Amino acid sequence: MRRATAGWGSGLLGVVIFSGSLPATRLAVAGFAPLFLTAARAVIAALLGGALLVLLRQARPSPRDLGPLALVALGVVVGFPLLTALALRQMSAAQSIVFIGLLPLSTALFGVLRGGERPRPAFWLFSLLGATAVAGFALAQGGTAGPGPSLLMLAAILVCGLGYAEGATLSRRLGGWQVISWALILALPAMALLALATWPAEWRGVGPAAWSGLAYVSVFSMLVGFVFWYRGLALGGIAGVGQLQLIQPFLGLALAALLIGEPVSGTMLAVSTTVVLCVAGARRFA
Repeated sequence: MRRATAGWGSGLLGVVIFSGSLPATRLAVAGFAPLFLTAARAVIAALLGGALLVLLRQARPSPRDLGPLALVALGVVVGFPLLTALALRQMSAAQSIVFIGLLPLSTALFGVLRGGERPRPAFWLFSLLGATAVAGFALAQGGTAGPGPSLLMLAAILVCGLGYAEGATLSRRLGGWQVISWALILALPAMALLALATWPAEWRGVGPAAWSGLAYVSVFSMLVGFVFWYRGLALGGIAGVGQLQLIQPFLGLALAALLIGEPVSGTMLAVSTTVVLCVAGARRFA
């Protein structure tokens, strides 16, 4: 019980940190191209993660871990950042955040497929209720931005769920921050080449808001958040702790309203209360 409680607490800290990712990305894409932003955040985080691995003298992963680490890199280092950055060129942060409500389902499904977990049927009921509440909220917000960015966000949710589940399974052997650090190192050569290929020709047009967005997604979204998130998934269970992501859209919407000034519907409180109840139910039956 104590292990599970620690997992849920750690997972909640990860969700709070991740809640600022899409608003920060929205700020960053105002000054940086999506490809450069994806590469730059990965390179910066890889240098920080690599320094930690060296300073703390961490052992290298075994050959059997390289495949799963590649999936983590594909999902959370490359896929999710790139796809969301592309989507956020055509939709607001508030519109994109509501898609995060589907991420718990994606994570739970990959937890079953890749992590060998078997939640009880009641868990899926609460999970579907939570996702439905978020989807209904998206419609109430008028959160449609055309099929293009919506498909990009759906693809981002799928690859992110895979990266979360794969990373959580690896964390049981390697440790949470070690997994994301090694995944970043694995992706570093490709990301460094991409950063050089998409290097901005002009820097004067990049404002302070875009720089702050890049700093946040590089340090917190790409590295620090995963320290808590992967630990939470490993201790508390991928499917169960993954339901905490249902809270993320509402935290993100509050940040989008506070930091960017994007409008947020007054129905957010009622829907968020429903979502919290669904998370509690999912936790009970995970």
